[in-house]
Order: sequence, then C-alpha cells, then structure tokens
Amino acid sequence: MKPFLLLSSVALAASMASGSAIADKASDTLSVPFTKELESVDSYFNSAREGVILQRSIWDGLLFSDPETGEYKGNLATSWEWVDDTTLELKLREGVKFHNGEEFDADDVVYTVNFVADPANGVVTQRNVNWMKEALKVDKYTVQIVTNGPFPAALEYLAGPVSIYPNEYYAEVGPAGMGLKPVGTGPYRVESVEPGKHFVLKKYEDYHDSPKGEATIGTVDIRTIPDVNTQLAELFSGGLDFVWGVPSDQAEKLEAMGRFNVVNESTMRIGYLEMDAAGRSGADNPMTKRAVRQAINHAIDRQAIVDNLLKGKSKIVNSACFPSQFGCAQDVATYDYDPEKARALLAEAGYPDGFSVDFYAYREREYAEAMLAYLAEVGIKANLKFLQYSALRDLRTNGQTSLSFQTWGSYSINDVSAITSQFFKFGGEDFARDEELRDWLETADTSVDLEVRKEFYAKALKKIADEAYWAPLFSYNVNYVSTEEVDFTPSADEVVRFFQVSWR
Repeated sequence: MKPFLLLSSVALAASMASGSAIADKASDTLSVPFTKELESVDSYFNSAREGVILQRSIWDGLLFSDPETGEYKGNLATSWEWVDDTTLELKLREGVKFHNGEEFDADDVVYTVNFVADPANGVVTQRNVNWMKEALKVDKYTVQIVTNGPFPAALEYLAGPVSIYPNEYYAEVGPAGMGLKPVGTGPYRVESVEPGKHFVLKKYEDYHDSPKGEATIGTVDIRTIPDVNTQLAELFSGGLDFVWGVPSDQAEKLEAMGRFNVVNESTMRIGYLEMDAAGRSGADNPMTKRAVRQAINHAIDRQAIVDNLLKGKSKIVNSACFPSQFGCAQDVATYDYDPEKARALLAEAGYPDGFSVDFYAYREREYAEAMLAYLAEVGIKANLKFLQYSALRDLRTNGQTSLSFQTWGSYSINDVSAITSQFFKFGGEDFARDEELRDWLETADTSVDLEVRKEFYAKALKKIADEAYWAPLFSYNVNYVSTEEVDFTPSADEVVRFFQVSWR
C-alpha cells in the first residue's frame, strides 16, 4: 500500500462558540484570517504571501499587470519606454496623493528605488530589487530607472513587488515605522496594526484613477489565526466572511453543505524538496551525492499526494519553475515513483541500509508527513523539524539545512527569473552553488533576445533536473470559501485583491 496520509475531519461543532465579533454585510466589514504571522507589513521586509496580499491593497506600483490578460497598464506611471537597453523612462501620473496627504511625484520614485536597490538596506527578497541600479529624476513627473545590465523582466517587477513609498515619510520612519504605520497610495489605507496579529484596512476615498479600480467594501479586518479548524469554526459562527487555503477534504465537506461559496483555483506556487548538494550544512551530508538526490526524487509518489491531499487543479511539476512562466522548459529529466530504483541508488551511493536526516518544513504538515513515510519505505529515516517560516528561512540562509520541504509562489511574476534565478545564483538559499548554472541563468536574465533567454533557461533547468538539485513536487491550488454574501473571483496568481471583493 502506498504510504500517503489523509487529512482528518474538521471538528467544527466543537469550536462553534468562538466568541468572536460577528462580521456581516450590514457593517460593510469583510473579516478574513491570515494563517501566517507576518513579520513586517513593510512589503520589502517580508517574503510571505500574506505580505504580497497586503502590498497590493495598500501600495501601488508604477505599472499594473491585468491578472486575466497579463497586459501591462499604467498605474502610478502613465507611459514608459526603453531609452536604451538599461534605461527605462516613465511619465508619472499627476494628482495622486499618499494616504498621509503627501503629493506623489518623481522624488518618491527616486527615493524608493534608490533605497531598496542598495543591498546595505537589507530588502528581504533581493531578487525583486537588485536588478535596479538607480532611479534618476528628469523632472517632477518623469523618472528614469537604470538597470544593472539589460533586464527584460523589468516590467513584470514594476507591476508586482516594486511598490512606491512616500519619500518624506519613509526617510523619517524607515522600515520599522512603515511596518507599524504603513502609508501608500493604494485602494486601502491602514487604520491600525497590531504587529503579526491584527490589521484593519479602510477604503481610501481619494484613490486615483487606477486600473486596479476603487475598493468596494469599506473595511477589511484581518486577524492572524494559524489553525485552519479555528478559521472554519469562525466562518460557521459568523466571525469570518472569507477564508482561503482550506484543505481539500474540508472544502469538499463545506461545499456539500450548500451554505458557502467554495471555489478552487490553480496557482503559480510550486512545492519542492531542497537538497544540500553543495555541502553547506556539512561535507559528509548525504545530499552531496547525486545518486542520493536522485533516489529521493524516485522515492516519493507525487501523484498519490496530489490525488489524496492537494486534489483540485494541482499537477505534478518536473521542472524547477511553474509551467506558465516564460522560459520554463519542460523537456527535462523526470523521476517516476520507483522505490526499488531509489533503494538501488542509495546502495550505489554507499547507503545500502539508508541513513537518518533532519527534514525541515514550515507548512502543510500533512504533506511533509506523507513524504516522510515514502522516504522511510526506501530506508531514509527523516526526522521532521516543523518550524515557523521566518525561523526556517534564517536556517536556510545560513546553510544549516540539508533537506527541506519548500514552496515558492514567485511573487506572482510570470517569468523564470522570479524562481530559478532566485535559488540558483549563489544567494543565501542556493544549495547547489553551481558556477556553470549561475552563469547560464545570468545570461538568460539579462539578454534582450527572447530566444537566447529560452535557450539558457532551458540549459539551466535541464542541468538542475539531471543533477537532481531539487525534487520538484507539485503545483498548488487554493480553495476559497466564503459566506454567500461575498462575491469573489480568484486569479491564478494567488493574490487575494481585497479591492476586487464585493458584497452580493
């Protein structure tokens, strides 16, 4: 029998008396939970999906990418053109004001870009900003962004994670102040922050003419509730209106009740096992042996995990990227579920009786436990170390993990540079440290020739698969559950846009 683990039933009835405030349409307050405790609301100093969700509602980028068509539209910029291969000139929108009343102009763009592009300021996800060298003011409503070499994915980033901050306010309060009292130009302003626990957003009545559109709901009340069963109990009792990331078995039960709206949508997030091929966690680490890494790839029945745990629109992933991303070559080595072959590879690597290893994870414990069972079947005794995301990220950045279950949503950027280059160009989370791979990715990241980009991304992705640097697992899907009063249409980029949620 294949050793997958099934989710347990939700003990909803036991949690009905939650005592939380009742949310409803009449109060014009949408009450929602965050599962993960957000380390900072400042969008440049967190890397969590919850942070991306807040970022899109509180701040604006220079551009906007239509989630349905992928078309770039002007947001804080009204037009843009490449002056040369490394200089993008943008005309800015006039009449925009930040939530604190500051007028938006070129000074804000210049300050923001020059601050976040400076590695000394410690932006958490450097890949989102280190392609920019500097921003230059041409006049009050014209700026130039100069890149560190050609960077064809620039528009994707300017429409995604690159938010524009008010220069005077940010210079005064810095990341710590912005985390406590965020100020942007977005469709929602922040009324209050209880760090990591509670966030209240209010519709920004003076929002500019943006392709995002004005918010419809007056207040969004967000509380951190780590346990999904507690979230669902509050949905039943009226304390919450809208929950996402609901496990498939609970979503099926809720849909069968006929009392809630349940929608499943695929996402750009993929799961993968990260293995320390470079020996950062110790030269005697078994993951330094290619045959061991290949064995781990063969040991796990990904299809069974998808069929029994993820369900929905999830699919097996073979390449170290999401299939829709530009450059995500699919013609790579694949590893079918084959325990016998896995055991033979372990013996070839010098581990005929297997070995013990710490297995790190931070989410979907049930998925991790299923993988532990598969590894045990071939002789690998994996000891689960289940940590908070921030704690595990610090361990990985310091090279202290040999095997970990990770996920990455690419900040919803539909380009391979947002994932493969993030993890294989000698950054803190690169456990391959392959110079040839790094150089191929650099060529692909910086070429303005689309065919060259495809060629070098394909070479890199094939080598990652051949060397089994990762064990790509599956794409994610998300179950969104809401009361019947809530009208919401999900998008494949996994971003909940509160300003596009309305009441029925």
